[in-house]
Amino acid sequence: MTEPAQQRIVVGVKRSAASLAAEARLRHATLHVVHAWEPAARRASYAILGDTPAGGQERLRARDNLAAIMLAAFGTDMPAGMTAEITEGMAERVLADRSRDADLLVLGAAADAGMTGRPAGPVIRACMRSARCPLVIITAAAGAQPPVVNAPVAVS
Repeated sequence: MTEPAQQRIVVGVKRSAASLAAEARLRHATLHVVHAWEPAARRASYAILGDTPAGGQERLRARDNLAAIMLAAFGTDMPAGMTAEITEGMAERVLADRSRDADLLVLGAAADAGMTGRPAGPVIRACMRSARCPLVIITAAAGAQPPVVNAPVAVS
């Protein structure tokens, strides 16, 4: 008897990745965490090529932000098979692109999104239209604690 292929879950993160490790563990899936960032200022069309001193600083900030999110969500024990990606671009476009190779796309929403009449954010709305796989939206409960995961593996 052959084992079923392992599913691939793509997770878009901005502020929190809480409860995602449990989702991946329950599904026996690999977890690919994506953090997309956009430059604060666009370069003028007449600017000198390569003249973007703030770009490197923004990338470092994005890397530090993702590291903090993952540490808060998983502690020092990262889920087995998990990968992380920092990429420059509009989050909705990056996530729609990554959803092509995924079995599931997971996004987080504010605790009161949809419950108080507040609509989902622009990234969620765009992914609802353009994701190429099933989409799960996790609403963060106020004061919820991230899950405890005991699978020590280095993030690639």
